[in-house]
Amino acid sequence: MRDDQPISIAAAQFSSVPGDVEANVHTMRNLVRAASEEGARLVLFAELAVTGYGMELVAERPGLWLTEDDSRLGPLREACRETGTAAVVNAAVRTAGGRPGISSLVIGPDGALLTRYDKRHLHGVELDVFAPGEHDGRFTLDGVRFALTVCYDNRFPELAERARADGCRVYLASSVLEDGNDSFEAVYPVRARENGLFVALANQVGASDIGMCLGDSTIWGPDGAPLATAGRRDPGLAVAELPLAVG
Repeated sequence: MRDDQPISIAAAQFSSVPGDVEANVHTMRNLVRAASEEGARLVLFAELAVTGYGMELVAERPGLWLTEDDSRLGPLREACRETGTAAVVNAAVRTAGGRPGISSLVIGPDGALLTRYDKRHLHGVELDVFAPGEHDGRFTLDGVRFALTVCYDNRFPELAERARADGCRVYLASSVLEDGNDSFEAVYPVRARENGLFVALANQVGASDIGMCLGDSTIWGPDGAPLATAGRRDPGLAVAELPLAVG
């Protein structure tokens, strides 16, 4: 990418098949390819998109827990390499302490792992299944610094404040939000507006442990106004070009 070009990103939404890692990775691979065709350099996926947001399922089946270099993500890494696109993939990922984290693995355009972020603020039954993260998530793509968060993290404004102070321009949120959740109005656009950040939300479509999710994956500008949305109920992409001059 030339220094005078903006960067385009995509927030992806689909209905994860509960417990079917292979099927979900296949869908994510196709969404990476579709996003690349629309010019996106990065694709953000929802919280626990690899398995679906099912706490009992994840707790009872440790075979669903991934490792950072898990071979089951191979098709997704290949798609990233083929298209030159990065992907933020959220899954239950093993930790040294025995429990998994709710983890965002950032696969770079070359298929290699750029960074890992474990959700810091667990909520409800998540506390019985997962281990909280201890560090903020950061990575750089095309000269742009990105921050990573996961769902309930976004209720804590200090995460976005630290991202701004750390030179981040784009704030990426992998989430599972049920129909009627006020975060679409009271959290994500507020984080954008208060910190001058581009904010991207990727949400689930379909049933989850917390209720029915209707998508509405959205990208907001630094003024809190929506730049793109994937709409309600159907799988798809919100793609937006971010005017971030690099250099």
